[in-house]
Amino acid sequence: MMHKLPVRRLTETTQAASDKTGSSMASRIAIAGSALLTAELMAASLSREEGLEVVTVVSNYHKLVEVVERKEADVTLIDPDRVHGDCVAVACEIRKARPACGVALVVDAPTRTFVDQALRAGVLGIVPKTAGLRRLIDSVRGVASGQVVMDPQLLSVVGRQDGPLTDREADVLRLTASGASVKEMAGELYLTAGTIRNLASAAIKKLDARNRYDAVRIASERCWI
Repeated sequence: MMHKLPVRRLTETTQAASDKTGSSMASRIAIAGSALLTAELMAASLSREEGLEVVTVVSNYHKLVEVVERKEADVTLIDPDRVHGDCVAVACEIRKARPACGVALVVDAPTRTFVDQALRAGVLGIVPKTAGLRRLIDSVRGVASGQVVMDPQLLSVVGRQDGPLTDREADVLRLTASGASVKEMAGELYLTAGTIRNLASAAIKKLDARNRYDAVRIASERCWI
């Protein structure tokens, strides 16, 4: 099953979440993970962020759904490699029990099947463990605002088809979709800023797009990234 992800810059979803939480109460976060040290470190990091409040840390799925309802969580962050059970099924249960609560997963190496199942279950965020803390925080903010937020590395997992883009051009568009700046893209891809701009220009020309964000939209709709 193909999923066409809404193309939304991560910085925009982060700002939306900040506007929401800044004008009212903080987004309430539930964290699930049997590796207590890791879960508590994530909780401590997220709690230091303005507009985010960790309301509970649990170590098993049996308590998670009940706690999410009782604590009125806005986001549930799950480490599926550390919690025994079917995290995708639990994500589905959470969405049914509390539709207002977005679910994000922190995973090691998600397969295409896993990503597809997670998205169909209503998961809004999938963050590889290779991503940095800032990416995790930005993803939580995006999920809190109700947006689908995925690390650019994972966009290639979901139903990519052959197209006119080179691998590097596709990489630039995926990073653009995440909200990365030209400088950040250059650092992540080990290229110069000038090369990044040239790759973006080439993609725009190939897709007959207005700009690189329009190129992201076109490539995403055609499953080329």
